[in-house]
Amino acid sequence: MQSPSPPSQHSSVEGQTPSLKRAMGTRHLIMLSLGGAIGTGLFMGSGEVISQAGPLGAVLAYIIGGLIAYMVMLCLGELAVHLPVFGAFATHYIGPGTGYMVSWMYWLGWSATLGTEFTAAAILMQEWFPQTSIWLWTLIFAAGVLLSNLSSTRTFAESEFWLSLVKVATVLIFIILGFGCIFGFIPFQGYESAPLFSNLTEHGWLPNGLIPLFTTLLIVNFAFNGTEMIGIAAGETENPAKNVPKAIHAAVWRLIIFFVGTIIVISSLLTYTDAGLQVGGHGGLSSSPFVSVFTQMGIPYAEDFIRFVIITALLSTANSGLYAASRMMWALSSQNQLPRLFAKVSKSGVPYVAVWVTMIGGLPGLLSEQFGADVIFKNLMGVAAFTMVIVWMSICWSQFNFRHQWLKSGHSVSELKFRTPWFPLVPILGFVTCTATGLSMAADPEMLSGFIGCLLFMAACYASYYWLYHQKA
Repeated sequence: MQSPSPPSQHSSVEGQTPSLKRAMGTRHLIMLSLGGAIGTGLFMGSGEVISQAGPLGAVLAYIIGGLIAYMVMLCLGELAVHLPVFGAFATHYIGPGTGYMVSWMYWLGWSATLGTEFTAAAILMQEWFPQTSIWLWTLIFAAGVLLSNLSSTRTFAESEFWLSLVKVATVLIFIILGFGCIFGFIPFQGYESAPLFSNLTEHGWLPNGLIPLFTTLLIVNFAFNGTEMIGIAAGETENPAKNVPKAIHAAVWRLIIFFVGTIIVISSLLTYTDAGLQVGGHGGLSSSPFVSVFTQMGIPYAEDFIRFVIITALLSTANSGLYAASRMMWALSSQNQLPRLFAKVSKSGVPYVAVWVTMIGGLPGLLSEQFGADVIFKNLMGVAAFTMVIVWMSICWSQFNFRHQWLKSGHSVSELKFRTPWFPLVPILGFVTCTATGLSMAADPEMLSGFIGCLLFMAACYASYYWLYHQKA
């Protein structure tokens, strides 16, 4: 019987569009996913989640957020192994108009944050070298990330591996030393004996009630943003049927352990009110709970060390973001939804036109650092999180439709090289929870304008697609 394999667009991808190189292994996939997720949301924003939801509420929020991400990634695994072209899922299994919209939403989410990442890193560098220009460091960092993406897939994967390793090692050291302080093996300022976990319930289980547990889920989901890069990189992975499922399980569970472990350490060592006071302006290093904990452990030069780590985190996020957005543009072009120019690849298999255009698309973000206030940054975070929620919803919906098509065409579940467990519960629950998370953005007055802007962008994507479709017809 006929397999529900992708329609003719995919054959054109295979036959006419230059292919990407399969140069990534499991370790590259895992670090690419961790690198996209571990960033300023954890280093700078963890205090905000604790202040809103409370210590135990924050732990529960990150566990729930991790489980949502895991459900989405289980759906992604089945799709990515069967069709290792990330931008094609929604096109083939929901509809071409939705696939077009989802691809552009994903591109928007990453390209819009590029300039902000570069400029934030430059501001931190200026704290070290006050006589230098922010623009100088911005251009240096942008050039470095651009070269990393243009050289080759293998070079990009290696650079992202080592950038991500710095962040992962820092989080691991933080958790290990933190638990040493919690159990009294390492002295901690303000405690004569082991603090243990008394701070977690000092102000009650949920000091601000149940509602903040759910309103912070958008921030938490933003922290898990980047795990889906495993699906994007599937087309450039050696033996995706073997490496993609391994990377999905390894990356998501590592992230849950890292995030939950970090929140437990911060909440146990800093009082609930002190953790809340760590919320500060963008780029203000004193706003990081990591600095407070390392300083009170007695670690010298803690602020300089965390500054270096956050700069690395920003560059790693920009590095993986440019990769993800340019591959999405390549996928649109390979499906004839953008001019064929964007599908051009270099001899080393890099879609260089898409990389350059995505980098240019990220430059307007530089202006937000010069003229933006806290509300602008919160909206930028909301836009990035909302676009990711749309992409995650499309993954769940696509897997649901794909499985039905697969069974309807006469195939059995046992024929699939990777199977999403507990079908259809996982895709349905993943879709519903992602929808609820996205709608929570509308409940925050400071994010409302970003929410409306995202909806207008979605409408513009649908309108432009159907205009292009009728023009071709």
